[in-house]
Amino acid sequence: MGRCAIQIVMGPAGSGKSTYCQAMQEHCATIGGARRRRINVANLDPAAENFNYEVAFDIRELISVDDVMEELGLGPNGALVYCMEYLLENPEWLHDNLEAFGDDEYIILDCPGQVELYTHVPVMRRVLDRMRVWGYGSSMVGVFVVDATFLTDTSKFLSGSLLSLSAMISLELPHVNMLSKCDLVSEETVEKMLGTESATQLWDFEEHSQQALAQAKATRENDGSSEAAEVRKKIELQRRKRNRLTEAICTLLDDFSMVSFCPLNIMDEDSLDHALQIVDHAIQYGEDLDVKGAEGDDSLE
Repeated sequence: MGRCAIQIVMGPAGSGKSTYCQAMQEHCATIGGARRRRINVANLDPAAENFNYEVAFDIRELISVDDVMEELGLGPNGALVYCMEYLLENPEWLHDNLEAFGDDEYIILDCPGQVELYTHVPVMRRVLDRMRVWGYGSSMVGVFVVDATFLTDTSKFLSGSLLSLSAMISLELPHVNMLSKCDLVSEETVEKMLGTESATQLWDFEEHSQQALAQAKATRENDGSSEAAEVRKKIELQRRKRNRLTEAICTLLDDFSMVSFCPLNIMDEDSLDHALQIVDHAIQYGEDLDVKGAEGDDSLE
């Protein structure tokens, strides 16, 4: 039996997940032809405070972080883990909400951003395993959202890439990495970073830049004292240790060779449409749907 298509939207806190959900919901209601559809967005983040999209169902109706913190005296992270484990203990709530949608409908699940839920406390993996048992395995796609402003700091961008790779391996879903907020970064910066052949090459460029800056600073502050020389030596040793770790991360990313990004500017309809096509292709959405005519389009209004 067919199942509704489901986007599992995740990513670091503040990366723009809820904004992505809202943009997709509004965009899909206005595009023309057979690709027009109604997007049902559901909130699975028990710590969410507010969002601008129309909510299909909300986990805070079952349990919320604020309630857990107040009743059990837990901190924000502990309360979030407790909420998601509570969802696992009460899967019928999620099952009943998903079953309310028809086979040709489309759902986006706005998920929590805390990375521990996808890695060493694999709560989200267990939630998705339940959904696979219910028959949604072939219709789910993971969308990992990373803030494009990370592109201005190579270390942050590599960290975001590592988080994405971790989620890909942990969840074992068809996966699309979305680079959000591209309207806040120049096209030249986006093309330069995404056009680099490997993470190692990207870090080499950063290293050369940092070395040039360090040499220029040393020239300006030419202090020949032994104390100044000792300070410079300690700084150089710390830099080399950090570089070895970064180089190991780059090698890991290159060895897997799985992480690539789709740049997204929510202010650009063409960019939104391109992102939607990539996500749809990951799960072959629409290939077995009937083509809607004018009457089908009008039904969404």
